[in-house]
Amino acid sequence: MSNRSADALFLLVKSLEKSEKRNFKLFVKRNSSSDSLKSIQLFDALDKMNEYDEKALLKKNKSITKQQLSNIKAGLYRKILSSLRLIRDEDNIDIRLHEQMDYARILYNKGLYMQSLKQLERMKELAKTHHQLTYMQQALFFEKKIEALYITHSMQDRADHLSLESDEVNRELSLVNQLSNLSLQLYGWYIKHGLARNENDLKEIHTFFEKRIPTGAYTAAGFYEKLYLYQSYCWYASIRQDFLQYYRYSQKWVDLFHEHPEVLAIETAAYIKGMHNLMNAHFYLLNQQKLHEVIKGFEQFAHTKLIEQNENNRILAYVYLYTARINLYFLRGTFTKGLRLVPFLEDMLKKYGIYLDEHRVLVFYYKIACLYFGSGDNEKAIEYLNKIINLKSDLWTDLQCYARLLHLIAHYELGNFDLLEYLTKSVYRYMSKMQNLSKVEEEMFAFLRKSFHVGAHAIKPEFEKLLASLKKYEGNPLESRAFAYLDVISWLESKINNVNVQDVIAEKVKKSMKGNRRNKN
Repeated sequence: MSNRSADALFLLVKSLEKSEKRNFKLFVKRNSSSDSLKSIQLFDALDKMNEYDEKALLKKNKSITKQQLSNIKAGLYRKILSSLRLIRDEDNIDIRLHEQMDYARILYNKGLYMQSLKQLERMKELAKTHHQLTYMQQALFFEKKIEALYITHSMQDRADHLSLESDEVNRELSLVNQLSNLSLQLYGWYIKHGLARNENDLKEIHTFFEKRIPTGAYTAAGFYEKLYLYQSYCWYASIRQDFLQYYRYSQKWVDLFHEHPEVLAIETAAYIKGMHNLMNAHFYLLNQQKLHEVIKGFEQFAHTKLIEQNENNRILAYVYLYTARINLYFLRGTFTKGLRLVPFLEDMLKKYGIYLDEHRVLVFYYKIACLYFGSGDNEKAIEYLNKIINLKSDLWTDLQCYARLLHLIAHYELGNFDLLEYLTKSVYRYMSKMQNLSKVEEEMFAFLRKSFHVGAHAIKPEFEKLLASLKKYEGNPLESRAFAYLDVISWLESKINNVNVQDVIAEKVKKSMKGNRRNKN
């Protein structure tokens, strides 16, 4: 598992670019004090460490005592933030708006009320252009304060005008708040449970959604109202495994940024997440050509200033690009070719592991395991699956369940029959406890139990029976979860034809491409 140091100062130091480190050193020299030397010493020591180790830190820096360390760390943390605050970023709308509010307050404190009001008007225009409602609210609140306390000769219609403006901004903010809450709660449900497992899940999520969707959501006009509405529908559709609706709202999410390019620099991470969902939608819909096209477009975006000059954006872009590329290998049946990505993925997890959430790391382990399994290297698949199984986590129970199921199948492939009976019972109990057993999985477990008593000469007909039985569920939305996490159909076909899973999928791709060409002609 990746290093997940909880030390805030260490994480902050490690997040700094070279230019930011240089700027910090200059800042400390300009604002030198008696504790500056120890702050620089601590900064350099943390910068050289690969992971935070307080004992090693004190041992190598004798001039810093254990009693001093807490205060020096707190001071260093503040100094780093102050140095970063001084780096002017003309593209950062938050900093520009904060700056304008500061100017308005300075003018107000000088008694220059009209100048302060003019500054607030400029701030409101900038905030309105970039859909920054909270800054609009701040500016209006300050305007009302000035107008209420001082006669500015602009009061004739100002009171009504400001009241109407405030009411409109508050109405929009209320709707944005309700929709953002809904989006977050749906995403939380998805992260914890994964896809809907049964009719009860479908009813629960439907009731949850209908109770919380605001009345005014369907007439949403503002950028953020639409953004959170589309996000909510994305998570809702994904949980219900309505992948066509998932695609439609992912596309709306991305298109919203194309309609409002002025927001892209402010909400870059949200755009990246939208692209990730769009690429996922094409994967679930088995649309490899569209997935390839979107990946190409996203790769171009990943080389822009917005990504390359922002650590957070760069990490998100890397994570989602690698995910999409692996998914494309899955769709094309080129698992062995996809294994070339594994060293880069391992480097990324090592380099950025302290910034990645546990859920994302687990997803990568599962996808790497699937690459090895699809290419026929079951031992390596088991190695990565064990990383998921051995981690005690309540995140994404779907992933935990299917990691165990794939782990069981990989041992079956290796002929570890002395383990299989125990593993089959163990995995069945686990999935049953998590209420994660679909009809597809029930049939698979029944087959595995029966296979222990079937000779090698008679196993092929049993595979054929199971394949025929599972194909009946392919169009069932509640059963598609099993096929989304694990291509059981292709695995069975590989066993029947005595080839690797990737060969089966690659052959399906060829037939599909031939069929598409015939249809075009």
